[in-house]
Amino acid sequence: SEEIITKYVYELLEEECHLKKVYVPVDAEETEPRSFIFMSEDALINPDKLMILIQGSGVVRAGQWARRLIINEDLDSGTQIPYIKRAIEEGYGIIVLNPNENYIEVEKTKAQQQPSPDSSDEPAEKKERKDRIPKDTKKRRDFYEKYRNPQKEKETMQIFIRENGSPEEHAIYVWDHFISQSLAENVFVVAHSYGGLAFVELMIQRETEVKNKVTAVALTDSVHNVWHQEADKIVREWMRENCCNWVSSSEPLDTSVESMLPDCPRVSAGMQYVFLK
Repeated sequence: SEEIITKYVYELLEEECHLKKVYVPVDAEETEPRSFIFMSEDALINPDKLMILIQGSGVVRAGQWARRLIINEDLDSGTQIPYIKRAIEEGYGIIVLNPNENYIEVEKTKAQQQPSPDSSDEPAEKKERKDRIPKDTKKRRDFYEKYRNPQKEKETMQIFIRENGSPEEHAIYVWDHFISQSLAENVFVVAHSYGGLAFVELMIQRETEVKNKVTAVALTDSVHNVWHQEADKIVREWMRENCCNWVSSSEPLDTSVESMLPDCPRVSAGMQYVFLK
């Protein structure tokens, strides 16, 4: 049923929200694994405003906030569809990221007949730097996979999607190839949970560009950590001015919630909080 929900939400993004599917990497070979994002027709040419949506981690794919809510509540609670429709009504261009589509699984026997993705002439140091995030992610995934499904362990292998092998890499890739080239004077970001961490990583890696283009960031239950991610003073100050993190709380909506970190303001999401209702 995971695949059915994902497929159905993709259809809604295209048919009801009139977004188009755009493949990444943009220069992918025919035989290479690809992922995709969704964009409105005017995403790169809207001169006024652009909305970027970044979901959390896990099984959710583009257009979804929380799988559990889609199943237990309804599509409006668990998907980004109502956000997107309202943003379009209010004149925003839209880009929907797909940060969890990081690899394809292939049967090991077939994969071993193909050249290894590592058999390039790149210097070892550069290759290692590029692979670092996917490898860490893969280690963790394999560890849990063994416990969940011991038989499956030897049957398949993962081939990571070039430059999109983790949510953090994906956010930077979409920034470099799409968002940074948009004409919009004001870029707004809505990021949920791990999406907030991916945004902070983007902010650290592309500090000047992000400060020049992004007007405001709405985080919801973001799991970013400015210390662990080594955000410098300038990044922290920018976040205090331009970001707000709505967190699960029984306090009334928008009540200030204390934070131990020198971080963006945290306020209560109140009872209107849809993702974790």
